Amino acid sequence: MKHFITISDYTVEQLEKMIDTAIDLKQGKTGLNLSGKNLVLLFFNPSLRTRISFELAMKQLGGNVVTLNTGEDTWKLETEEGVVMNGAGVEHIKDAARVVGRYGDAIGIRAFAAGQNWEEDRKDPVIEAFAKYAGVPIINMESSLYHPNQVLADIMTIREKYGKSLKGLPITITWANHPKPLPMAVPNSILLAAAIFGMDVRFLRPPEYDLDGMIMERARDLSEKAGGKITVTDNIEDGFKNSKVVYAKSWGSLQFYGRYELEREHRKQLRHWIVDDEKMNFTDSAVFMHCLPVRRGVVVSDSVIDSSNSVVYDEAENRLHVQRSVLYHILTAALK
Repeated sequence: MKHFITISDYTVEQLEKMIDTAIDLKQGKTGLNLSGKNLVLLFFNPSLRTRISFELAMKQLGGNVVTLNTGEDTWKLETEEGVVMNGAGVEHIKDAARVVGRYGDAIGIRAFAAGQNWEEDRKDPVIEAFAKYAGVPIINMESSLYHPNQVLADIMTIREKYGKSLKGLPITITWANHPKPLPMAVPNSILLAAAIFGMDVRFLRPPEYDLDGMIMERARDLSEKAGGKITVTDNIEDGFKNSKVVYAKSWGSLQFYGRYELEREHRKQLRHWIVDDEKMNFTDSAVFMHCLPVRRGVVVSDSVIDSSNSVVYDEAENRLHVQRSVLYHILTAALK
């Protein structure tokens, strides 16, 4: 049994195989079938692209899909081990996981960080509980730490623009301002993905917005293995200079984690961290990428996201294709 929780669990060859399959599916060169397979999707947090693309992906492969919003369509789940359940939790997550695992051949989970205690959130308690107790493959639809399906679609999109070999390709992963702190799953995952594929990464952020040390160490190890490079900087011009890909995303600061009023005040001095034409002019005609949803005029200017160099809608479409590939490979154990 193989879960799809983070792409760093997979080799570059396995990831390339999934992307190759996704490209073939997009171009109508292959027909895959999951008839008789059942997928259960559990959403602990809201979604637009993820829910639509996963439901359609499973249906297009001929399988069955059931989608539930936890807390609305299900009982409120308790996640703490060994707790006396005399509070709000009606059903323990280990019981729910075991039951859902009897119904589905795979389970998709979307569960963001709670946002109060990073040492607890970094354990990815919901994903880990389902992986431990469900007895079937777990597919991460975004957790506290990772968003593997998003970045697989991102890499597919970059390949469509620059070819299969991405080694040495300059990519800027840049923090951007936002009215509130956002999860770190996307920046964690695109950094790991760029490292796995040996890209020349410019990780651009204000000093207070470093990612978790575990993620940074893992990324550096993967980059070294792949013959890539990671440069961490807070110099905007250096971060954008001669880049071929600009990937913008906002995320919260670990220094302010759980202290949102303090961080909101701190962000007032960071309003210039917006991807605009001035910054894109430092690049080598880079494509602009963002996972969406995005706040226009805050994270990115209209002129950039609406330009011919913007590939945000290609990224969104490619979610459908890579997820068809992921579902097929996971449910048929086709990856070796």
